[in-house]
Amino acid sequence: MELETIEENIGYKFKNKQLLENALTHTSYAYEHNVKSNEKLEFLGDSILEYVSSEYIYQNYKELKEGEMTKVRATVVCEKSLHKIAQKHNFSEFLKLGKSEIQTGGNKKPAIMADSVEAVIAAIYLDGGIEPAKKFIIENLKEEIEIATKNVGIKDYKTVLQEKLQEHGEVKIEYKIIKETGPDHDKRFEAEVELNGERLATGIGKSKKEAQMQAAKKALEIGIFGTDLKKIYKD
Repeated sequence: MELETIEENIGYKFKNKQLLENALTHTSYAYEHNVKSNEKLEFLGDSILEYVSSEYIYQNYKELKEGEMTKVRATVVCEKSLHKIAQKHNFSEFLKLGKSEIQTGGNKKPAIMADSVEAVIAAIYLDGGIEPAKKFIIENLKEEIEIATKNVGIKDYKTVLQEKLQEHGEVKIEYKIIKETGPDHDKRFEAEVELNGERLATGIGKSKKEAQMQAAKKALEIGIFGTDLKKIYKD
């Protein structure tokens, strides 16, 4: 019953249920029960994930340069994104863990959950081929990829702002989210950037990161470097 539930969650029905069971078996459980762990599946799933995401970015975002595509892929193919996928499909309820991992909350650890996603990707691939594996990856990462592609062109604004402000000496630069509006599927965030506690500019975006980038961009655009910044610098 548990396997049927997770099949419903991920949208794929396995012909070989053992592959799915193996994908959810952590090394700690495998060691205690003398069964195969999901480590080899993780290895394969990592490669499939990188290939599919690379192809998707290449095919759908032709305006991006090679370096920008690499940055987008690095942003979405990471522990944080995979952890979110595992949470979305309730992987923590189905992971097989050893006693020590259970005691330390291993089913909630981001690294363990992220690894299980890679293993499940490999299991889907071995059971049904590249197409269902590709479907699972794209359905779960396309929104993250879309956000990352919008941010990639403005990734340097925060860096540029920091470098320019630090030309005057050591400073404290902070970004704060000051407003959040809209429904869950269409959020808008407003961020402000502060220099030693004094507001420089604000920005709005569909993610906290984008809002911070826009705040940095605005600070660069309004010409703060032509003003007397000594007032807000610490002595």
